[in-house]
Amino acid sequence: MSFGENLQFLRKQKNITQEQLAERLEVSRQSVSKWESSQSYPEMEKLLQICSMFHCNMDTLMQGDVSRDFVEDVHGYDAFMNRFGKMVTAGIALILLGISVMIFLEGIGVDEEVAPVFFFIFLIVGVLILVIMGMQHSHFAEKHPYIEDFYTEEEKEQAYRKFTVRMATGIGIILVDVLLFMVLGIKMDNVLVADPVNIGKLEDFGMGIFMLLLTPGVSVLVYGGMQKDKFDIRKYNKEKSLSPAKRKRDALTAKICGCIMLAALTVYLVCMFTDIEWSTSWLVFVVGGILCGAVSIILSKDEDSEGGQ
Repeated sequence: MSFGENLQFLRKQKNITQEQLAERLEVSRQSVSKWESSQSYPEMEKLLQICSMFHCNMDTLMQGDVSRDFVEDVHGYDAFMNRFGKMVTAGIALILLGISVMIFLEGIGVDEEVAPVFFFIFLIVGVLILVIMGMQHSHFAEKHPYIEDFYTEEEKEQAYRKFTVRMATGIGIILVDVLLFMVLGIKMDNVLVADPVNIGKLEDFGMGIFMLLLTPGVSVLVYGGMQKDKFDIRKYNKEKSLSPAKRKRDALTAKICGCIMLAALTVYLVCMFTDIEWSTSWLVFVVGGILCGAVSIILSKDEDSEGGQ
């Protein structure tokens, strides 16, 4: 937009006439009319007055688009994405917390058939939260496939600063957790010599503490990443205007990952209810997650190669 268009937009937003604006700026109505029709430009002093009056910066007023600062969140996108980010983070945290509690209980001597029950309680609640929020997100995207970018540049800059702090915090928590685990491992090696009988329980106890401290670190990283993506309206609109081929590929990825995680759950249940060693069988979920990531990367590469042809 030109300066004249920006000035006219701002004046109408304040619901004032050219005469009223001219009176406030101590100029003639004809001067304001010429400014809005781009026949002339005000002096620097008047430009500063206009910026102060309408709370805008000089660059945006002269060669930007001030209307972007007045776009409203008519669909409730910000509130929904905030809730979506918090609930998804909570679901992931509950699953990790369930693993932590199970291993920790085994480490303090709770019956090995009782400890997994606590894990499944956390797992069921966490998975249900993820499923519900995934369905709600799909429904929201179907109702609102296009969102007008209503975030200001200042809000985006502030969001990026928060993102960097959250990433640093999450990584810091994980690194401290690893350091504590290493120190605890050294102490357990010393205990092994004096008490080799209870080393298994001590290892479970140490791993439980490690997973327990890992949970907030991962949660901060997940929430920080989702909050950053919330401000990328262009990415949201692009994802919601996918080609039929991309939609089929995404559906295929979801089906494959669903089968992988179902197989992981089956393996875990078989290990739990048979004589097979299952104290570390929760790792099948980690392996399943890695396989899902690999499938997603492979299929996305196929998409890139098709796009380049």
